[in-house]
Amino acid sequence: VQLQASGGGLVQPGGSLRLACLDSGTIFRFAAMGWYRQAPGKQRELVAAFTNGGSTGYADSVQGRFTVSRDNAKNTLYLQMNSLKPEDTAVYYCNSGGKYMGGSYYPGPYWGQGTQVTVSS
Repeated sequence: VQLQASGGGLVQPGGSLRLACLDSGTIFRFAAMGWYRQAPGKQRELVAAFTNGGSTGYADSVQGRFTVSRDNAKNTLYLQMNSLKPEDTAVYYCNSGGKYMGGSYYPGPYWGQGTQVTVSS
């Protein structure tokens, strides 16, 4: 399984970006997946998850602003980020092969290389 994340960049506060994570492996349709981010000096944190059954979950800090979706035909997981804030600045990583249980996402062994998102005026 190889995950390739893309779509990061520099955006002003209040702006939008859409991240994409292409899965070149064979487990895409059967895997729960998630987006994580890591800001400088901070631990990696879960941002959003997409379950095998198509359910989604979000961190409180992004609820209502971010939307995770998946296109099975393209083997791609997306993260639409709206109303971006400076505190959203981080490297964003996609993860695959995880489990979603009890409202929590537990990461799997597959990680993308990360894409930088910078929110600044």
